[in-house]
Amino acid sequence: ALVSPVDVANADRVEAAAAQIEADLGEIDIWINNAMASVFSPVKEMTPEEFRRVTEVTYLGCVYGTLAALKRMLPRNRGTIVQIGSALAYRGIPLQAAYCAGKHAIQGFCDSLRCELIHDNSGVRLTMVQLPALNTPQFGWVKSRLPRKAQPVPPIFQPEVAAEAIYFAAHHPRREFYVGAPSVAAIVGNKFAPGLLDRYLAATGYESQQYDGSEDPDRPNNLWQPLSGDHGAHGAFDARATDCSPQLWTSEHRSLIAIGVLTLAASALIAFFRRKMIG
Repeated sequence: ALVSPVDVANADRVEAAAAQIEADLGEIDIWINNAMASVFSPVKEMTPEEFRRVTEVTYLGCVYGTLAALKRMLPRNRGTIVQIGSALAYRGIPLQAAYCAGKHAIQGFCDSLRCELIHDNSGVRLTMVQLPALNTPQFGWVKSRLPRKAQPVPPIFQPEVAAEAIYFAAHHPRREFYVGAPSVAAIVGNKFAPGLLDRYLAATGYESQQYDGSEDPDRPNNLWQPLSGDHGAHGAFDARATDCSPQLWTSEHRSLIAIGVLTLAASALIAFFRRKMIG
């Protein structure tokens, strides 16, 4: 393994890291853009600098990573780029405006780039994985102005669910993957009833992103620089998080499910016509 600490908001450093990886490990086949930053705060209390930093890390970090990957993959006409998205790429929620905007921007960026790759008949594949709420350490180091401790909006999934989805997407790329029934519900619900979701989230979105215990406004956060130490993959919500997603299983096996449904339908039609002929 090669570890290369990089501020993804710096395009030159991202490019240098990509060059180092290929020099040490060989050609890059899969590139995953996952870096993010956030601020839990009402918009009216945020500063322009905070919006800029979240945008530079979450959105431009993804763009810079994609550019570094394309520089190497396009001449070879192969490779897969995986963008780590969120249900919030389609449905913004209160108290995370900067992060939601960054994920929305990634989704729009991918739509544009995908069209260009198709136009050029490129062998480079692009996919975006829309994740649900995850039990990761970010809620303990995110900058927050909330009165109580920040949490992901329940239901919460373990990070292993996301890891499985990302691995599958990297090796079986398609346009998008939705992970978890809550992600599907949020994306589909916003498509058909956005006004209703506005009111629902206005009523529930504040409470659902906080849990017991007062927040320490002076605790260290990772907005401007990483926190020291290895914080692991799991956050503080192991007791409340689930480690499986039936929806993910159906997404991974949709071809088999489609074959099964068609087989059942064909069997039903055959049985129906046999009864008609006998009758």
